[in-house]
Amino acid sequence: MADRSPQPVPEIAATYTFHAHANREVWTWAAAVSIAAELRRELIVQPRARLLLSGGGTPGPVYRALSQAPLDWERVDVGLVDERWLLPDDPDSNAWLVHHEFLRDHAAVARFEPMTQAGRNLEGAVATANAHARREATVAVFGMGEDGHTASLFPDMADAERVLTSPRDYVAVDAHGCPGAQRWPRRISLTPHGMKRIAHRLLLIQGARKRAVFEEAIASGDVQRWPVLATLESSYGTPLDVHWCA
Repeated sequence: MADRSPQPVPEIAATYTFHAHANREVWTWAAAVSIAAELRRELIVQPRARLLLSGGGTPGPVYRALSQAPLDWERVDVGLVDERWLLPDDPDSNAWLVHHEFLRDHAAVARFEPMTQAGRNLEGAVATANAHARREATVAVFGMGEDGHTASLFPDMADAERVLTSPRDYVAVDAHGCPGAQRWPRRISLTPHGMKRIAHRLLLIQGARKRAVFEEAIASGDVQRWPVLATLESSYGTPLDVHWCA
């Protein structure tokens, strides 16, 4: 059963709702049900819905649970929040994770939009991502690293100002020198501009350390140091839903 914990900074509290779950199983199904509910509402009033997914090790169980939802998945387009500069069949790509953890069961018939493909250069991949983004996403799922990064927005990136202030939904990212980027510094990422155009945004985190990181980011208010703060802003005035378990 989710509860809403007190927020550390009152003036920021209205921009997110914190759901603390009893265990990982409850966390998994609560997040999956929330995503499915928003997609279902969209499909009632629109011919198609669009879902953006993140990579990383945290969201896999949620994706597997979501894939079992009895939705009209043939009317759902699935894109990525960000991608490493890797081909979709590379096991280290976010596309590979989505294929193996989400495009299964009922969701196997959803239409997937990978960012990269053989023969497409980085500029072309960014252009294609922005073309898909002309239609606003219904829901986006974000993760967060222990350094406070989200999508492929890393703390104190060399070109942080360009990325964080871009008027485009997606940009190419050079994350050389950012430990959180590991061995994949070349990336494509959703920008803060793109994030705020999505009404329903979920942040999935686990463990005491990540909860402390999120709370430290909120207390700081510095988006360059804590890029996860970019997920808070919404053109719709809707709060970010943070789903956490120990």
